[in-house]
Amino acid sequence: MTTQAFLTRSPLARLVRQVGIDTQYVLIGFPIGLLTVSLFMALFFTGLGTLIIWVGIPILIATLMTARGFAMLERARIGPVFGQRLPHPYYKKAAEGGFVRQALTTLGDGQSWLDMLHGMFRFIPSTISFSLVITWWAGAIGGLTVVLWDWSIPHPEDNTDLPELLGMGDGTATRLLFYFACGVFFLGTLYPVVRASALLEAWFARGLLSGVNELREQVAEANAARTVAQQQKAAAVSAEANALRRLERDIHDGPQQRLVRLAMDLGRAEQQFSTDPEAARATVAEALTQTRETLDELRALSRGIAPPILVDRGLQAALTALAGRSLVPVELDATLAERLEPTVESTAYFVVAEALTNVAKHSHANEVQVSVKRNATGLIVSIADDGVGGASVAKGHGLAGLDDRVRAAGGVLDVSSPAGGGTRLTAALPV
Repeated sequence: MTTQAFLTRSPLARLVRQVGIDTQYVLIGFPIGLLTVSLFMALFFTGLGTLIIWVGIPILIATLMTARGFAMLERARIGPVFGQRLPHPYYKKAAEGGFVRQALTTLGDGQSWLDMLHGMFRFIPSTISFSLVITWWAGAIGGLTVVLWDWSIPHPEDNTDLPELLGMGDGTATRLLFYFACGVFFLGTLYPVVRASALLEAWFARGLLSGVNELREQVAEANAARTVAQQQKAAAVSAEANALRRLERDIHDGPQQRLVRLAMDLGRAEQQFSTDPEAARATVAEALTQTRETLDELRALSRGIAPPILVDRGLQAALTALAGRSLVPVELDATLAERLEPTVESTAYFVVAEALTNVAKHSHANEVQVSVKRNATGLIVSIADDGVGGASVAKGHGLAGLDDRVRAAGGVLDVSSPAGGGTRLTAALPV
């Protein structure tokens, strides 16, 4: 195993690396904390005391801007401790105006005051963390190397009889063993102590320097998620309503009309049996034809809702059958190794079916290319034709309902259809 692979894979190596990161964070943070507390205390109270003669305003602005610089440095230092980069928070800016307007806006920026507050009080966790880290490192190194330096320190107690009275034998050997045992203890507890010390200082800094911004981002993400959920709900309701209206229209225009005619034909045949049997047979034969055509239309409608082949054999087989029934030649590329969620398969099938229907009705295309591929984020469905173009997802157009269906499933629909340049419809569905 190479050195790089060892540092990447070995738990012990990662532990040692983290101890080094935490140690340097605490050791460097202590002098920075002493500098900032003395600097910001002096500047802040000087500016506060001279506000009455207006000199304090530029002093306070300079204090806040200096605190912002130290805060940026601290955010960069915190990143390795947490193993992630902290985002840059939002600072208030004037909508317009020059340097003076921008500088005065700093006085009303809450994050800038939090930066200064951190600079003034960071020495408290820094001092605690620094004391613990120095103590544990000194105890570990000193205890484990006691044999290298113990000889240089005078030990008057070695001339006494105390070790013999306590039954410990030679005083030097006992002392060395005790110091070495202390070194083992400090080394064994070095990682948790150093890690806790670094986290104490880092969490204090994170709470003041990025906590408000992180809370603001969480609220924004929650609002965005709520908005998306509301949009998906509205799209699902709209898609369901469109599907029901379409189904009602198709049944009314097709099977219902044929069933009405079938009833009339059977009634006429009943009257003809006693007077003209041959005409009655002809009427019954025509009624049988109407029955078969009605069944075919009902099967076609059922395929548009939930085709049995999709439920039984999956999306790839259903798309293959759909391409075979298309009036326009279809080049299908849909190799799926496994079954997907029923909602995803149904939506993908509906996208392809609706797109092929629109191609047959409006595009005057000679060929259609259908591609369905699975990637790391979801399912990508693409339908492209060489027709006249001009398709749109705007309300009132044929693809508006399709867009609602895709958004209801949490996906995104994109349509590129320049006039005379064909149409490419792409749906991205989450899996």
